[in-house]
Amino acid sequence: MSIWDSLTGRKSSSSSSSATPQDDADTFQPTAFDPSTAQDVSSFLSGPSLPDPSQLHPLAGLNQQTLDYLTLEDSALSDLPGAQSALPSRGWSDDLCYGTGVTYLTGLSLGGAWGLAEGLNRSPASAPPKLRLNSVLNAVTRRGPFLGNSAGVVAMVYNIINSVIGHYRGKHDSANSVLAGAISGMIFKSTRGIKPMMISGGIVASAAGAWAVARKALF
Repeated sequence: MSIWDSLTGRKSSSSSSSATPQDDADTFQPTAFDPSTAQDVSSFLSGPSLPDPSQLHPLAGLNQQTLDYLTLEDSALSDLPGAQSALPSRGWSDDLCYGTGVTYLTGLSLGGAWGLAEGLNRSPASAPPKLRLNSVLNAVTRRGPFLGNSAGVVAMVYNIINSVIGHYRGKHDSANSVLAGAISGMIFKSTRGIKPMMISGGIVASAAGAWAVARKALF
């Protein structure tokens, strides 16, 4: 102990700490691994440590043999006389979608064929292939969308008018189709004058009448 420690009353670290015996042996004895006591996958999954699946989800514990499945019936089809067509229809909305879509695609295809023939006829036979291809593409992209858009607009107006007439008359027949075709054709050309209106109305009425006869014969 130093003089400073004697004056201050500080104990020496060597005297305050007790000596640790170095000859104490380690008493930990590891247990030998026995492979026969190990759990396999099936015993682990079926053990009580895993939670019950029925507690995780309310439908997990249902018995599939006694489960009554819920059957949702589709909306009733249209019951108006003469409403049957190539596709099942539930009302005016289905007729509008089907009729407008099919007519638009048909007009687009016919317009593309028209443009193809026009482009081939306009380009001379001695023209380079790139010029002929350019002429055909220009004609197809001009005639196809024009005829498709025009036919789609007429078909949309036709289906709306035809559905309104059928609703008030209580049935769908050829008279409805012809009248709706004439009105929709005249509306489509209403800004061109009386003569174009009559011509357009006659063309659309003829097409609608032909479709009504074909639908009645086939469906």
